Amino acid sequence: MPIEVFGPGYEFLPRDEILNFDELVRTVRAGVDLGVTKVRLTGGEPLLRRGVEDLVAMIAAVPGVEDLAMTTNGILLNHHAKGLAAAGLDRVTVSLDALDEETFAKMNGVGAKLDRVLLGIKSARDAGLPVKVNMVVQRGVNEQEIVPMIRWSHDAGVTLRFIEFMDVGETNGWDTRQVVTAREILEIVSRLFPVEEVSPAYPGEVAKRWRFLDGAGEFGLISSVSQPFCGDCSRLRVSAEGKAFTCLFASEGADLRGCLRSVESDEEVTEFIRGLWGNRKDRYSEERGEVDRPKAEMSYLGG
Repeated sequence: MPIEVFGPGYEFLPRDEILNFDELVRTVRAGVDLGVTKVRLTGGEPLLRRGVEDLVAMIAAVPGVEDLAMTTNGILLNHHAKGLAAAGLDRVTVSLDALDEETFAKMNGVGAKLDRVLLGIKSARDAGLPVKVNMVVQRGVNEQEIVPMIRWSHDAGVTLRFIEFMDVGETNGWDTRQVVTAREILEIVSRLFPVEEVSPAYPGEVAKRWRFLDGAGEFGLISSVSQPFCGDCSRLRVSAEGKAFTCLFASEGADLRGCLRSVESDEEVTEFIRGLWGNRKDRYSEERGEVDRPKAEMSYLGG
């Protein structure tokens, strides 16, 4: 999270203002009743949540959850990998924007060490967890890392996903001139390795997938700036204190916590979410430049 905001003196929410594990699992059950099969734990940093392995086990036990994933910065992954795998986590995504120490330090901004992240990736794989790596590409900052990152992922057999630099939140200083498009990235990768496009694994898949013709695996491109995919979006995001957001670029969320704590039946929670999703009109990525509103931070909503 941005250190200039969440420094040593920051006063975090009292524990009773964030959703407890039972409330989170109840939310998952409501989602499953509406057809949800995939659940992702993200952040901020999910491995900072005390007892996160217990939460993973509770969600994994919900009938209908077919895919339980986690997105992490990887710093604590070495410590948690075995426990997460044993608890029922299906896969993990690690955010890693550079292999150059100086560039990595500049982008994470919290003094994290690259070798800890790489060790976390190794530990996760050793524990049997499939690993994907997300790289946000920002012109003038880390576009020179595209080649080292794709070479590393190709040789290591780790799926890398390049993500266009997005205007999430209000603090990242987004400028359209800093967007390296998916097409540009594909041209760079194609000069290194022969590749071909792979069909989507499911409707609404956000990454366009490409495989290496030498059989070394695949990589993905997420192009929400140059090629928006709002019409196919099927993701509901729930913040730590129980706000439900139907768009990554939303400024306000619905009071899911209030619903969870005021109704007794799971059916009522399901109906709350059904109404929220049924009335959604979000399509910010398609309207970018036409609307001007404050947006919640990535560190608050997750990826």
